[in-house]
Amino acid sequence: MTLPGSAISGQAAPPAPVPPLLLEPDLLAADPAGLADVARLVAELTREAAAGLRRRSGPLPAMSPQELTRLVDSRLPDGVIPRTGGGRDALLALARHYAEGTVDLADPRAAAHLQPPPLTVAVAADTLANVFNASCDTWDSGPYAVEIERRLVRGLTELAGFGPEAGGVLTPGGTASNLQALLIARDAVLRDRRGADVRGGGLLGLGARPVVFCSELAHFSVARACAVIGLGEDAVRPVPADADHRMRPDALEAVLRALGPDEVPLAVVATAGTTDFGSIDPIAELAALAHEHGARLHVDAAYGGGALFSDRLRPLLAGIELADTVTLDLHKTAWQPAAASALLARNAADFAPTALRVAYLNPDDDGAAGLDGLLGLSLQTTRRADALKVAATFLALGREGVGAMLEACHDLARYAQRAIDAHPRLELTAGATLTTVVFRYRTRDKAASDAVNGALRRALLGSGRALIGRTDAADEDGRQAVHLKFTLLNPQARTSDIDELLAAVVRAGEDVEMEEEFRDA
Repeated sequence: MTLPGSAISGQAAPPAPVPPLLLEPDLLAADPAGLADVARLVAELTREAAAGLRRRSGPLPAMSPQELTRLVDSRLPDGVIPRTGGGRDALLALARHYAEGTVDLADPRAAAHLQPPPLTVAVAADTLANVFNASCDTWDSGPYAVEIERRLVRGLTELAGFGPEAGGVLTPGGTASNLQALLIARDAVLRDRRGADVRGGGLLGLGARPVVFCSELAHFSVARACAVIGLGEDAVRPVPADADHRMRPDALEAVLRALGPDEVPLAVVATAGTTDFGSIDPIAELAALAHEHGARLHVDAAYGGGALFSDRLRPLLAGIELADTVTLDLHKTAWQPAAASALLARNAADFAPTALRVAYLNPDDDGAAGLDGLLGLSLQTTRRADALKVAATFLALGREGVGAMLEACHDLARYAQRAIDAHPRLELTAGATLTTVVFRYRTRDKAASDAVNGALRRALLGSGRALIGRTDAADEDGRQAVHLKFTLLNPQARTSDIDELLAAVVRAGEDVEMEEEFRDA
């Protein structure tokens, strides 16, 4: 069927009208007009966000999850993908409402997670990275981004004590870094000890049971990584920790020596900064045992890696230079906006198995001309220029400036430890190795401890006054019990803020106990 006026009928179709939006000179951020509008928009959005924060009285909005859900639904009746846009007014409202309802990590009463308030310089540089939208997979997708990441990785490997043959890559987070480290360990150990090309042929017919060792307090990403790379979570062998929450070398040695003839140790994962206690495993001793048994040592320093920037705290990481690979989260103890993690390798050849040539990205002749990006180092293809914000931070503040922030947080945690230990209504569980302190509110009825400690934290969350963490830890009877946790990553917080936090915990605990008494009366 031929429609009148169609191209098929022999007549040229009238051009479709151009939507007004596409005619705006500042539509695209990297255009000079767009770049100027980014500056204007950011100024307007941050002004609205500041107005939203002024209505707050703590690190969280004073409402329940259900109340927040109803509020967001009422403000977005057409959802977040309406047919027609609302222009600047919609943007400004979103900025104000977001600030009213999100977490404020710069509030000194935010002390729950390994989630720091990001540095102004890093956020500003990240805005620039977003404007140009460079990717690090190929040289022509982001030439300066590629060069900056190469230099950042080189600087980090030097701080870790690795030599000139070292290498590394930025990843989206510690989970991704740990995954890639264990993937490298799987391929390298099974190739060297079993002659297996696991990357090409898979694990089928291997005739061996690969195993991975880590502390019983290691991050859950170790088990998740083993599941993803085909080993299964059962391949993980948790090793007991000592009274200081560090992996016991004697226990590791015992399980290594007890391996069956078909079991192949791939890796020992040492944790430098457990999420619950901030404890650091004895890296040098674990390295010796791992290498004696033909396994690799991976150090998960997602949390504790920030000690590399501090002359005072660097000794906590003694032996890290013996690791084969290291995870380091810069969005934790380098105060970067997420995401910014690094996987460092003592030998850059570890990344050789992931190298690949793709005609449309990095053909051989382009590589010979020096046009290679970082595609072969990463499990990702498109990868944003996260190195820019990190480089900006260190160029502006220096290693000493970043290290001083961790030292300030460590000192604050040590103060919190002493204050808790001296308080009659609080009980210290674990003191500060890094910036984490674990404790609990001491209930009058010991049997009610779990219920009261859980409820008082929720009461603080619901009021918006304070954001503190919780975890399970062994009590004096060895039973896993509910404990509270401060994770202190605000370098501008003061001891008076700690005093206020502890007072809020005690008040909330007393209120919960009183409510329970009235309920039982």
